Amino acid sequence: MRLSILLATVAGSALMAACTTATGQTDLTDTTTETAPTAKPAAEMPTPPVAKREPVTIEQVGRTRTDPYHWMKDDNWQKVMRDPSVLRADIHDYLVEENAYTKAVLEDPTSGLRETLFEEMRGRIKEDDSSVPSKDGPYAYYVRYREGGEYPIYARKPADQAFQEGAPETILFDGDKEAEGETYFSIRGLDQSPDHKLLASAIDTQGSEYYTISVRSIETGEPVGTPIEGTYGSFVWGANSDLLYWVERDENGRPTAVFQRNIATGADVEIYREPDPGFFVGVGKTESDAFITIETGGHTSGEIYVFPADAVSPKPRLIAPRKDDEEYSITHWNDAFYILTNADGAVDFKLMKAPVDNPGRENWEEVIPHRPGTLLLGLDAHKDHLIRLERENALPRIVIRERTTGDEHTIAMDEEAYDLGLAGSGEFDSTIMRYEYASPAVPDQTYDYDMATRERVLRKTREVPSGHNAEDYVVERIQAPAWDGEQIPVTILRRADTPVDGSAPLLLYGYGSYGITNAADFRTSRLSLVDRGFIYAIAHVRGSQAKGYQWYLDGKLKKKENTFKDYVSTGRYLIEKGYGSEGRVVGHGGSAGGLLMGAAVNMDPTLFGGIIAAVPFVDVINTMSDDTLPLTPPEWPEWGNPLTSAEDYDTILAYSPYDQVSDQDYPAMLITGGLSDPRVTYWEPAKWAAKLRHEAPNGGPYFLRINMDAGHGGSTGRFEGLKETAIEYAFALAAVGKSDALDLSRDADR
Repeated sequence: MRLSILLATVAGSALMAACTTATGQTDLTDTTTETAPTAKPAAEMPTPPVAKREPVTIEQVGRTRTDPYHWMKDDNWQKVMRDPSVLRADIHDYLVEENAYTKAVLEDPTSGLRETLFEEMRGRIKEDDSSVPSKDGPYAYYVRYREGGEYPIYARKPADQAFQEGAPETILFDGDKEAEGETYFSIRGLDQSPDHKLLASAIDTQGSEYYTISVRSIETGEPVGTPIEGTYGSFVWGANSDLLYWVERDENGRPTAVFQRNIATGADVEIYREPDPGFFVGVGKTESDAFITIETGGHTSGEIYVFPADAVSPKPRLIAPRKDDEEYSITHWNDAFYILTNADGAVDFKLMKAPVDNPGRENWEEVIPHRPGTLLLGLDAHKDHLIRLERENALPRIVIRERTTGDEHTIAMDEEAYDLGLAGSGEFDSTIMRYEYASPAVPDQTYDYDMATRERVLRKTREVPSGHNAEDYVVERIQAPAWDGEQIPVTILRRADTPVDGSAPLLLYGYGSYGITNAADFRTSRLSLVDRGFIYAIAHVRGSQAKGYQWYLDGKLKKKENTFKDYVSTGRYLIEKGYGSEGRVVGHGGSAGGLLMGAAVNMDPTLFGGIIAAVPFVDVINTMSDDTLPLTPPEWPEWGNPLTSAEDYDTILAYSPYDQVSDQDYPAMLITGGLSDPRVTYWEPAKWAAKLRHEAPNGGPYFLRINMDAGHGGSTGRFEGLKETAIEYAFALAAVGKSDALDLSRDADR
């Protein structure tokens, strides 16, 4: 059982919340101040930095553009990702000035509020929490935290004592001890060998997402062999515990090749290399543990190779060759490969099966036909049961198929909005599967479900130490009409005593890219805003898969503006229905959600009182024109290729937030980034902030906050991540005039 799965089951883990918010910041101030300092008069406030302008003219596909802040991209950026100390001095000094301005004007005045928010959010976390043990052979593995600990402890106990208090424990990996002396510490994976004698780990101490894979003896704790440097962090054990398969990153940071490491000799043998820079490579194992898989693909196509997990000199065998705009995934079950695919126009995917010895497309047999509007999300397999997760009308459900009879039954929920997911149990031969349930008001619950008897056992309910009563909150799922008549699902969380009459401020969260769908899950941090009178809403806009795969297709490439228009339409509809008012809406999104923030605020700046754009992908035309960046070639199917297509160039340029900044009445903005971020490079938010100040000097204020010690996910410790959230929420409160320490609202004299 990989740590990534176990971490997701640790109720109350702020580590996962920090990762998913992708704030890309660390706290630069002492948050122990108990009272807020008296705010300075406006005249004494520092003036924001003014970035120099050095116009660079760029010509491509018959088009010409000028970039005045191109200089912020260090020519040596690849080395900067690995070693930030080599950043060019003028860029470094400018970023330091920006951080100092944000500290003086935003962070210092709100230090008391931030400390209150932080302690409040920390108080909702069970500090000595642990996941539900997952059985694997003779042991049950789990993750736990110690009181005050930032990082997880990976441990095990005898399988027959999995749920016994006081059972003997073996600590395999102590994250707090391993992270000592590191300013950044990210665990990509931890996995025990099949013989339960070795532990492999993938660790990044920079934020650049180059991981070092190390192996140690579980019995002695001593290193075994030499570490593997500069990897993607994806790895899997061979069946005999003597071989490890791992993925290499190339000079541009792309995962391109799979190697076999002999643990005894340290020798590496290349197993597969991907020639297409637009395809990324990963390695995994089927639930049956019988096959190792090599998956290579982009956003809309790919292919899978398999070989027996016990092979000594593996020869990967192709399932089916890649085709444009065709995707598939495989599960080994009942002596066949079961295949989820969108082939033959199955937009929301269908289920096929193929013989193990001849799995090509010509032998695919339909098991579940395409059902428009019912999106097949994924499969899990146990010996006698096949489990699938599917979504209809923006709500998930679990369906279980019995092997011998083919009979099916469904696990469904009754709330208006909720999150439901497969959690894995670790035992293929068992009839017990594990799933998790939550809603925005109901803390996570972990169930073990017997697929044969249909009985379930509640193994864990997320504990909120400071107290939580779900009945104090209202969860709603409404449909907001889009500008073209489509219906946009919206998840809403508010206190039961918060009026819906336009008087409450509204935080509107959005993402809407890559088919990623925001879950209607439980986040304790949100309660700090909701308990202060905010209404919290998630707009499930096009570009996600909230209403099926077509919902995603209708929010990408030439239809990308649907994402932005949906978000603005949602905001306007919520105001119309009394969930907020114009100028008191705080927009929040990160990464591609930061692009959404930039595009939406360009479209309708008066809608918002504030914008939180975390690690925002806003310099779209320049990034999609730079084929040396790690993610650019793989993302051309998502955004278009402006290097070869004038039509794609024009489409992207028309919405690219950095290029569409104009002299408008923009609201206050908090813009964040990470110096070693390989996904959204630091210069994107930096350039955007500089351009906003120059082109729209009467808007704002604009706060740029660059984490000089981390990448895309921001701080990795579970409590350090809360400090970042506290900054965002202090800004949100100030943006709508609900902070006594600082008023950034449109009504303030600023």
